[in-house]
Amino acid sequence: MAGKKNDKGKEKVKDGEKDGAAKKKGGDGKLKAATSINVRHILCEKHSKKEEALTKIQDGAKFDDVAREMSEDKARQGGNLGWKVRGSLDAEFEKVAYDLEPSSTSSPKIGEVKTGHGYHIIMVEARK
Repeated sequence: MAGKKNDKGKEKVKDGEKDGAAKKKGGDGKLKAATSINVRHILCEKHSKKEEALTKIQDGAKFDDVAREMSEDKARQGGNLGWKVRGSLDAEFEKVAYDLEPSSTSSPKIGEVKTGHGYHIIMVEARK
């Protein structure tokens, strides 16, 4: 499935699709391998709330502001999970997160995934 861009030009990667991550890759179509990522997320129990959060981001709201307002996780620090090494996250979450290009909270490149915890909107700020 080809990547979608909303009217603001922000890319959306869904359930492991790698189309959004394809731009800053080498000729082989892979992001440079990373052993850890600095990741943020918005966790919503209900799909409708996740969609509402997604709409706010697509309409130009900063990722961290939407996370503080709408995320149902305990952190509530703008969705910041900090630096996470491979193997330390839920497998489905990690698969999507490691396929994302780094971006900023004001112009996030996002991924979405459903895990046993709920619906996540994910962005990565840095990789190493």
